[in-house]
Amino acid sequence: MKPLVWKNLSAPARAAALQRPAQKAQKRTAVIVAGILALVRRQGDRALRQLTARLDGAKLSSLRVSPAEFAAAEKAFSPADRAALRRAYANIRKFHLAQRPKPVRVETTPGIVCEKVSRPIERVGLYVPGGSAPLFSTALMLGAPAQIAGNPVRVLCTPPDKNGRINPWILCAARLCDITEVFKVGGAQAIAALAYGTATIPKCDKLFGPGNAFVTEAKQQVARDAAGTAIDLPAGPSEVMVIADNSAEPAFVAADLLSQAEHGPDSQVMLVTFSRKFAARVQAELEKQLRALPRRAIATKALRKSRVILASSPAGAVEIANLYAPEHLILQVKNPRALLPQITTSGSVFVGAWTPESLGDYASGTNHVLPTYGWARACSGLGLTDFLRTMTVQEATPLGLKKLGPVVERLALAEGLAAHQRAVRVRLEKHAR
Repeated sequence: MKPLVWKNLSAPARAAALQRPAQKAQKRTAVIVAGILALVRRQGDRALRQLTARLDGAKLSSLRVSPAEFAAAEKAFSPADRAALRRAYANIRKFHLAQRPKPVRVETTPGIVCEKVSRPIERVGLYVPGGSAPLFSTALMLGAPAQIAGNPVRVLCTPPDKNGRINPWILCAARLCDITEVFKVGGAQAIAALAYGTATIPKCDKLFGPGNAFVTEAKQQVARDAAGTAIDLPAGPSEVMVIADNSAEPAFVAADLLSQAEHGPDSQVMLVTFSRKFAARVQAELEKQLRALPRRAIATKALRKSRVILASSPAGAVEIANLYAPEHLILQVKNPRALLPQITTSGSVFVGAWTPESLGDYASGTNHVLPTYGWARACSGLGLTDFLRTMTVQEATPLGLKKLGPVVERLALAEGLAAHQRAVRVRLEKHAR
């Protein structure tokens, strides 16, 4: 990763330096995904089985995970594994319980009461990535807030392995969150099934979860379709930006970069630092640690698309971070808290040398489903309120209508909406009799 000196880059060169690699294949991905969505809508479960056989190499007699498979997953767990999963679940649940919204009730005018109340979304579809790294942690990140929100229907889809099995960690995580409807379907076809419904998989009102470029594109397409469904946020291939000064430990920085690079070849990792000498020390650590990684081939591909940027000051580094809007931002500088108030666009921030991104991925309590592709400029990471919908309520007494009604009449007539004015007038006339 050859360092780029930010102050020497032109505006187009800066934009190129911060470009995500997966965007280059977006048009081709969109065409493929559109075909998959159309096929699933036409053929339902039949298409799901065919696509699972072709893309995942698994021939399935049933798409649904059976009670026997749940039981077998529990038996495969060691006490230590079960304790670790439960500890992560407890922290995630604790943090999300604290996010429960409080009802709002305000008397804006004597006799006029306005309220805001929350209700759980009826049917939620949860997507858990599988493939080379089954992300059981995502089952916790989606399942725990759905459990707290009390969504009546919770459906989880995740790709099977070539033997048609689901990773036992995913099944045990789902069970911790009281999810029993789990289906062996992954990729864009899972998004299609959850968005439109099939004979086996129910149509959902909102979809949640991260995924690769195909899953992200599928979510965006179904969200644009009137017959489709709502989605949580654009959460695609993983990415991290590390801001590190000369006080940082190069081994820590390299480890944080590799922790995201190993997710997939379309992941992106970015280092923003202040000297070529420090960048070279990190590069040496990357090469050293990379040799010991089981997923080094994947990480190497991701590193080829990654960047080292040399900033002229901490303020300049923050400017770069806010332009990039990273999914994960790690601050490994002498006084990281001093930079935090200036950070305006990031999915999740990790403060200080002793806070690896891995904590947030698994067990600190925060949610790891975060906006990627720069969507952190406008979107927030997943939280409890994403599984709820709010609605406002208002109630007027006759006295309240008498006080506020004339104001509404005047405003309605100013907009030329006589029927709006009349809805108030007939009541005022009735009350006057």
